[in-house]
Amino acid sequence: MPVRQLINDPDEFVSEALQGLQRAHPHLLRHNPDPAYLVRADAGRRDKVALVSGGGSGHEPLHTGFVGVGMLDAAVPGAVFASPTAYQIRAAVEAAHRGRGVLLVVKNYTGDVLNFSIAAELVADDGIEVETVLVDDDLATDGHDEGPGRRGTAAVVAVEKICGAAAERGAGLAEVAGLGRRVVDSARTMALALESCTHPGQSRRSFDLPDGEIEFGVGIHGERGIGRRPLAPVRELVPELARPVVDALGLRRGESVLAIVNGLGATHALELSVAHRELTEFLDGQGIHVARSLVGPYVTSLDMRGCSITLVRADDEFVDLWDAPVRTPALTW
Repeated sequence: MPVRQLINDPDEFVSEALQGLQRAHPHLLRHNPDPAYLVRADAGRRDKVALVSGGGSGHEPLHTGFVGVGMLDAAVPGAVFASPTAYQIRAAVEAAHRGRGVLLVVKNYTGDVLNFSIAAELVADDGIEVETVLVDDDLATDGHDEGPGRRGTAAVVAVEKICGAAAERGAGLAEVAGLGRRVVDSARTMALALESCTHPGQSRRSFDLPDGEIEFGVGIHGERGIGRRPLAPVRELVPELARPVVDALGLRRGESVLAIVNGLGATHALELSVAHRELTEFLDGQGIHVARSLVGPYVTSLDMRGCSITLVRADDEFVDLWDAPVRTPALTW
């Protein structure tokens, strides 16, 4: 049976979505159609480090939903699961630049790394100082010989929030970039899928799962995971996700974390809340304190059913910057 979608033309899907987002939040962001990017509505204000990020569409609200006060100054969307072009990125950097340099937050995928690197060279030639933070938190691809290394997944939300808060407070480019790299070094993620995703306009999901099985270690582009496991109660699945993350970070009793329980697109809020309950139960049993939590669909994979768990080793500075005010379409406090 064909998958039903709220869509007009698949080729216009991203463009129409960007128009809709801008119309919903005209006080926060401005949409530039060609080349496509979103920039803060107050981008004319000077004397601030600007944050620019982006990547393939299909992960919303990442990154376009995080444009606003306390997070990104601009977001650059590619086509679904495809990198934006260097031309797009360069235009977004120029629009976002506020006189104190630009931090590029880049997830570790070949196309993103290549095109953001080219754009960084171009804007540097234009006299704009640029630093890059590469996010590579996905444990499922740790140690793989193929590809660029660990993929960038939901830890990018923590990078954008913490760096965005520091930039809003007036920190310099080197300081903001250093913070971002510390967040990346302190974060790891693991994900599972109950059902894979469907590309716009297509009738088949990216992969099929037999009854009674889940895909463990999936990526955010509909990639298969590192293995299949029996479907089990969430009280059993969440520790399977969290334990390798705790081990990889070397977390010990008495330490604190920022915990992100992220829905992959089609997972209901009730399910995510249960998953978060089980995560806190597991971490309590390990003597690890959850200093702050974020629960919801923030880094999605179209309509994939599943979740990811991200832990970030927390110190007082991270928690303080996490708590700083933010006002974006997808995140506000």
